[in-house]
Amino acid sequence: MDPERLKKVSHKLSWLLRHGAAEAGLTMDAAGWAPVEEVLRRLRLSRGELDAAVAGNNKSRYEVAGERVRASQGHSLGAGMPVTQEALEASWSRYAGDDLIWHGTRAAVVPEIAASGILRGGRSHVHLADGLSSRVGKRASVEVMLGVSASRLRAAGEEVWVSPNGVVLARHVPPGCVVALEAMTRRSRGEEASLRASLGLAAGR
Repeated sequence: MDPERLKKVSHKLSWLLRHGAAEAGLTMDAAGWAPVEEVLRRLRLSRGELDAAVAGNNKSRYEVAGERVRASQGHSLGAGMPVTQEALEASWSRYAGDDLIWHGTRAAVVPEIAASGILRGGRSHVHLADGLSSRVGKRASVEVMLGVSASRLRAAGEEVWVSPNGVVLARHVPPGCVVALEAMTRRSRGEEASLRASLGLAAGR
C-alpha cells in the first residue's frame, strides 16, 4: 500500500476504534474489541489493507487477535461508546517502574495543571511516556514535558498501567505527582522559570 493510502486507512481506523464506534453502529465490547469483518465493512477496506495499517503503524496503535481488532489505548468515554475504564485496565498490565514517566503538553496549560493535575479530558486515561525519547505516549511536538512520579501516583491511590504498545496510563495525575519539567521549545525555555514556579519546582528538573 502506498504511504498516502496507508495514512488515510490508519486515520479512519483510529477514528472508528477510538471514538466513532457508537456513531458508526459498530459492535464493540467494553475493552474496545470489534469484529474484523464488521470493521472492514464499515470502512470499506480489504483484510490486506487492515493488516497493512496495523503492521505499518509506527506507534503500534492497533491490535489484532484472531477475528477481532482494537485500538490499544486512546478511547473516548461517553457519547455512546461502550468501552469502560475497568475493562480497558483489565486488558493492560500494571506499570511496575519507579522512574519518572512523562506527559507532553502546552506551556499555557501548566498553571491549570498546577491547580488541578493532569486530567484525561474526553479520553479514558491520561497518556504518559516511559522516557523523553519514547515514540509512544506523547505527541510528536510539545512545548513542555512534565515528569511524573509513578511512586507518588500509587501513593495517591492512582493505579498506573501500560498498554501492549507501551503507553503508560493513569486515570488522573494529581498536582503533587508532577515533580519535573523539561522545556522543549525556544519559547517554553524562555518561560521555564515561571512554569517551574507555578508547579512549585526548583531550578533544574
